[in-house]
Amino acid sequence: MKKIVIADDEHKIIMTLEYAFKKAGYEVFIARDGSEVLELLKTEIPDMILLDIMMPNIDGYTTLAEIKKDKNLDKTKVIFLSAKTGEADVKKGLELGADDYITKPYSIKKLTERVEELLK
Repeated sequence: MKKIVIADDEHKIIMTLEYAFKKAGYEVFIARDGSEVLELLKTEIPDMILLDIMMPNIDGYTTLAEIKKDKNLDKTKVIFLSAKTGEADVKKGLELGADDYITKPYSIKKLTERVEELLK
């Protein structure tokens, strides 16, 4: 079973994505900020991380920079899901090493398709 981490500080988004990915057959882990993501990654090696940028404590950009330092996670794919839609934000996310950058609001169907595509 593929493992996915959903990192977002908005409860509704977490609930919706958790439901969609469990239904699609994923083992789902939830984090509400970057520090929870990094703590979780000490014990789990997910296939995919869906990462919000604007979160309390440690933001998504900093979280991704930390993830990229860990050799155990070099096969883990990361998609930023963010309300930050500026060209500079997208560019920064991709330059940090994200596999994709999807802006909110997004289609759950398209997101799950993109996750499947990246994990092939």
